[in-house]
Amino acid sequence: MSEPAAVACPDWRAVLFDLDGTLADTVPLILRCYRHTMRTHRGRELPDELWVRNIGRPLRASMAELAADLDEAERMVATYVAFQRTVHDEMVCGFPGATDALAALRTRGVRVGVVTSKSREMAVRTLARCGLTDLLDVLVTADDVRAGKPDPEPVRRALTELELAQDVADVLAEVLFVGDSPHDLVAGREAGVRTAAVRWGPFPAEVLAEAEPNHWISEWQELVALRP
Repeated sequence: MSEPAAVACPDWRAVLFDLDGTLADTVPLILRCYRHTMRTHRGRELPDELWVRNIGRPLRASMAELAADLDEAERMVATYVAFQRTVHDEMVCGFPGATDALAALRTRGVRVGVVTSKSREMAVRTLARCGLTDLLDVLVTADDVRAGKPDPEPVRRALTELELAQDVADVLAEVLFVGDSPHDLVAGREAGVRTAAVRWGPFPAEVLAEAEPNHWISEWQELVALRP
C-alpha cells in the first residue's frame, strides 16, 4: 500500500518589514538626532517620550507636533536630516539574525520587502549599512506615498509593486507585515494583511497589543518558522 502524498505547507506570498527598530538598530540614532534638533531650536532637550511615541511615522508629521508652525517644522526637519547624515553610518547596524532571516525567506520563494517612513535616501543608506540591500524585492519609503504610516497607503503601495491583489482575502491572508510600532501594525491591519509585532523595539507590549497584531515575534527563528 503506497504512502499518502505529503501535503505542502502553505507559505507567505510576501513578508514586508518596517526598517527602523525592526530590521535596523536605529533607535539610538533617532534619539540622538531628535535631541540635537531640540537643543538647536529649543535651547534644551525635551523628553525622549515625546519622540519615541512617534517612531514609525514620517519625520515631518512627527516634527509638526513639536513645532510652533509649519515653517518651524521644516527648519527642524532640515536640522534633523543634516545632523543624521553626519552620524548615521557610525551608529547604525542590523539586528543580529535579520539578514539570515530574510535570506531564509527568499530561499523558500517568499518575496521580501521593506515599508518604511524614512526618506529613500536614508533608507537606502540604512539598508546598505545593514547588508540588506540585495535581499529585497520591493522598497517603499516616505518619498513614494502621500500618507505615511499608520495610514495603509505604504503597505498597499508595496502590494501593488509586488502585483498582489488587494481585494482578494485569500491573497492578503498570505502577506505578513512585521513591525515594532503600533503605527506599523495599524497600517498593516488597515491594508488587510496579517501583522506581526516584534518585541525588541522601543514600544512596550501593552502599547503594541492595542494594535491587535496577529502574531508576536521574540526572535528571528520564530519569524522564519511562521506560516499563514
